[in-house]
Amino acid sequence: MPKKFKILFATSNQNKIKEARAVLEPLGYSIQQLLIQGSPPDFIEPQTEDIERISKSKVDQSLEMISGTEFSDFSILVEDSGLFINDLGGFPGVYSSYVQKTIGNHGITKILEGNNNRQAEYRAYSILYQDGKYFNSLGICSGKISTEIRGSHGFGFDPIFIPDSGDGRTFGEMSQLEKDSKSHRGKSLRILYDELRGPSE
Repeated sequence: MPKKFKILFATSNQNKIKEARAVLEPLGYSIQQLLIQGSPPDFIEPQTEDIERISKSKVDQSLEMISGTEFSDFSILVEDSGLFINDLGGFPGVYSSYVQKTIGNHGITKILEGNNNRQAEYRAYSILYQDGKYFNSLGICSGKISTEIRGSHGFGFDPIFIPDSGDGRTFGEMSQLEKDSKSHRGKSLRILYDELRGPSE
């Protein structure tokens, strides 16, 4: 297998790796986690609320980390996502991971308690670096925040996010296959899939 078909996914989230494999491996790509001395890399995140700039920075840092190693010709995949709540000015946005770890789903439902405007959207920005080129994609899933935590599937804010394209269930109440067909990450990865596949013959 040519090295460019081997993708190093710079993430510590195994769920993201599973979703990427489900979409990209049918194209012949092999996806493995980027590990530096056995651990996911620590990135220096730029002080910005621009999710695209954060993702691009992580790709460039990853390329520096693998420069001169046996992985230097591999492709790099980075995906950053966030939950953007309309009535909170887009919070938690790019800070979603930190907010999830600190106040979690209970904290978000508490902040929105009594609020009728619960519109929100999940955004996932993916960048794949391959052969000197950057392939970029943005996936957006509109929905609203549930008044209660529902479901045990998925991860992160999935048990409180109800996609507009669904039937009223949260992502946490859906199977992985159902979620992938509607989710921000699924959309972002499918855009990458179409770019990598190229024009159909």
